[in-house]
Amino acid sequence: MRLNDLDERIVHALAEDARRSYADIGAQVGLSAPAVKRRVDRLRESGAITGFTVRVDPGALGWQTEGYIELYCRSNTSPEAIERGLEHYPEIVSASTVTGEADAIVQVFASDMRHFERVLERIAGEPFVERTKSVLVLSPLLRRYSAGPSA
Repeated sequence: MRLNDLDERIVHALAEDARRSYADIGAQVGLSAPAVKRRVDRLRESGAITGFTVRVDPGALGWQTEGYIELYCRSNTSPEAIERGLEHYPEIVSASTVTGEADAIVQVFASDMRHFERVLERIAGEPFVERTKSVLVLSPLLRRYSAGPSA
């Protein structure tokens, strides 16, 4: 589903703060609160909006170390097999197949360096993984939690 301009503005408002009232969003986009609610309901039913969530500072949960692990998989490893192999790691916050030499990249949060090392070793030991390459984040510079570029 391709969003029209009005729906896109509503999605951006929700991405900034999903707790905003429909009246507040309506005032921003030029609609009544009930009209915004109907559009949000339609966007949820169509799958354009997949849910609402809260963003938490990883440090508040004790996750002080962030890193990325590139996965180089054995031949004929499907994306589904990678997903199945990684979904039981609570430290993994995102995983994606990628272009380039690596088959996938995994974002990991850990409590400290030793914890990150243990997670890396466990992932490297998965049967579908041939080798890994990791990098640690020193300082996050920019994080966006939006619905993409606004119009």
